[in-house]
Amino acid sequence: VQLAESGGGLVQAGGSLRLSCRISGRTKNDYTVGWFRQAPGNEEREGVACINMNDRSTVYGDSVKGRFTISRDNTRRTVYLQMNSLKAEDTAVYYCAADFDLIFGAYHLISDRHEYWGQGIQVTVSP
Repeated sequence: VQLAESGGGLVQAGGSLRLSCRISGRTKNDYTVGWFRQAPGNEEREGVACINMNDRSTVYGDSVKGRFTISRDNTRRTVYLQMNSLKAEDTAVYYCAADFDLIFGAYHLISDRHEYWGQGIQVTVSP
């Protein structure tokens, strides 16, 4: 399984960006894809949002609730992260990740629940 992120870049505070995560390789109907981010100087990756690819159940990190929306298009095997009302503190490298083993739950916001990862993409929000 391979994951590839796209759509990052530089945006002013208050603006919007949409990230895409294209999934290729052998998958199955029921699995979870999540977005994580790692800010400069942070050792850990923060869980942003996750979605179940079968029933579209979602879970969000507290810092992005009401601003970010995760969605999926199974025909394109792509997961999106719509980011609105961006803040300087949203600046980070954003990663998408997939888990094929666990039943969907809030614990998918923990990075070590996912075994497949993309390379990451930079999002920079200027004040």
